[in-house]
Amino acid sequence: MLSAIRRYGIPVGIAIFAALLALAGYLWWEHTRKVAEGERGEQLTIALDRVEAGQLDAAKAPLAALADKGDDASKTAAQLLQAGILVEQGKPAEAQKAFAAVAADATAPQPYRDLATLREVALGFDAMPADQAVAKLKPLAVPGKPFFGSAGELLGAAYIKQGRNELAGPLFAAISRDKTVPVSLQRRARQMAGLLGVDAIDDVNEAANGGANGAPAPAAQ
Repeated sequence: MLSAIRRYGIPVGIAIFAALLALAGYLWWEHTRKVAEGERGEQLTIALDRVEAGQLDAAKAPLAALADKGDDASKTAAQLLQAGILVEQGKPAEAQKAFAAVAADATAPQPYRDLATLREVALGFDAMPADQAVAKLKPLAVPGKPFFGSAGELLGAAYIKQGRNELAGPLFAAISRDKTVPVSLQRRARQMAGLLGVDAIDDVNEAANGGANGAPAPAAQ
């Protein structure tokens, strides 16, 4: 079944840097859209522009300044981008540690910590004990939360590693019908649900209700 996970493209390895960049940028602007940005906002804008242009080394200086002296939001956004640069530069172990540090930072805004947790698990999924992955992902893989699709997909994979297909199938079915997740993710989740014996079309409402109540819906026979 784990080979099927990789066949259908579930991101259990390196996180996609472009997605990280987009999310970090969005979270920053959403967090500060009603706040005067000043010099810190300008520094982050410069760093984002350089990263988007592929000028990773040139982005390091403004990011380092923000990570060292920024406020909670700008500091954490810079740290996320620093970790993303490590991914892009082929340093997944260092990146995973950097994301883990953000996730553990109680002073960081919660959306940033959630994103960092997701990236930490994605980078280390293959080597991470399944129980640990489940513990980290379960709070994020909740319908209505911003990372439900991505976290749920990884959580489903972790359930499969545990041999708990009865939890994975309904979760994939719920993801497949969630209109807030990308169509490509819906498609992958539907395929995985089918492989696990859950009809993602007919059983998805039952699966979603079961997940919300903390108990999985039974797989279709």
